[in-house]
Amino acid sequence: MGAEKDIIIAVELASTAIRAIAGKREPDGSMQVLAFAQEESSNTIRKGIIDNIDKTTQALSRVVGKLNDKLGVRVKSVYIGLGGQSLRSVHNRVLLQFDGLELLSHKTIDKMHDTNIGVVYPNAQIKEVVPQEFTIGSRSVVDPVGMQAEMLEANFVNIIARTTLEDNIRKCVAGAGLEVQEVFISPLCLANALLTPNEKRSGCALVDMGADTTTVSVYVNNILRHLCVIPLGGSNVTSDITSLKVEAEEAEELKKKYGTAYRSDNEDKTGQKITLSFDRTEDEEKLQEIVEARYEEIIANVCHHISAYKEKMLSGIVVTGGAARIPDLPRAFARQTGGDLNVRIAKGLPENITISFGVQVGEPDRLYTLYALLLAGKENCVGEASEAPLQNEFVFEPKQEDQEQDNPDGPESPETPEEQDKPKKPSTFGRIWKTFEKMLTDEAEEDEK
Repeated sequence: MGAEKDIIIAVELASTAIRAIAGKREPDGSMQVLAFAQEESSNTIRKGIIDNIDKTTQALSRVVGKLNDKLGVRVKSVYIGLGGQSLRSVHNRVLLQFDGLELLSHKTIDKMHDTNIGVVYPNAQIKEVVPQEFTIGSRSVVDPVGMQAEMLEANFVNIIARTTLEDNIRKCVAGAGLEVQEVFISPLCLANALLTPNEKRSGCALVDMGADTTTVSVYVNNILRHLCVIPLGGSNVTSDITSLKVEAEEAEELKKKYGTAYRSDNEDKTGQKITLSFDRTEDEEKLQEIVEARYEEIIANVCHHISAYKEKMLSGIVVTGGAARIPDLPRAFARQTGGDLNVRIAKGLPENITISFGVQVGEPDRLYTLYALLLAGKENCVGEASEAPLQNEFVFEPKQEDQEQDNPDGPESPETPEEQDKPKKPSTFGRIWKTFEKMLTDEAEEDEK
């Protein structure tokens, strides 16, 4: 491929697969995808948390090795996403009482930020701070600098995660011989990539339904208000189907073929049968009841987390993720929200993403988090191109069989002084090389004429 400048590499550590993508930012700000690779990560990552550091490291090494081959350059560093069950938001309030009226300055606001950062959470660290509105008396303001107040209240949403979550990610990246450019909060990047400015401003919830987890992010007035990770996803549906005495692989296929998130009460029950392994049959209705019940539970959890913001979510709910690829999902949400909220299923490539000709990425709506991480990257992640002969350069190397024919009896013994004085018979390779040199010389002389 040749050397490229400013190639960004993003990695997603998902419960089903470890994925890596390479992209180059275009002058208009869009990102052109240059290569994609993935490795299955079964039994290595659970609920978005690294469960086996060695296996994750090995899978990451293989994924990056595939990118090296496709790009023709060496990947040195990566941008990586942080998600998983322990990721959540916590609201914190900081109060400042002044002696009389105080002119509020940036120094005052910085002091309140420092106080917030100093909050200690048991077995968890603050990964990101999202400032909310400030309160002066009964007024709520976004920027209080330049105003006067006797007391100022600052509200923050702290995004926290288990202490070991990022530590284990960095161990795996280092074990794969790579550097970490930056660890992004995956749900924040995903919201930036999928939500429109109008949706963030007017209020909406982004629901990412993955294999092991469902992540909910709520935005109102362009500000993140709530973030949580529900430990339920598509794999729970698959696991429920195995109660029909089928293997997980077959259960997954049955879910995709017959599953639905919503069965109408007025739907005609035809008693249609479906074929299982070993020539067994089962009622299609029973399978759909299993799938619908688990989706009801997942959606009920989502509705619980967005209930406090429901009246402010004028743009409704935007749903993405592998588990969102189920029929009738908007109807299932409508049943539990009372039909008050619009539901949009994210489809197609995100804005500002283009795919280079010949690059295979599969179904684009399964890679939204990876695209989001790629768009968030800024710095070059690759080294020099691997050394290789120029396309127009002729390189002649003798084959092993030629060498064996020249010396069929094995390695030569040291020559005696008498043998050294005898004229040497040129080898097969020597004769070919002399002929080739003569051809080059004659060609050069012809060009000079």
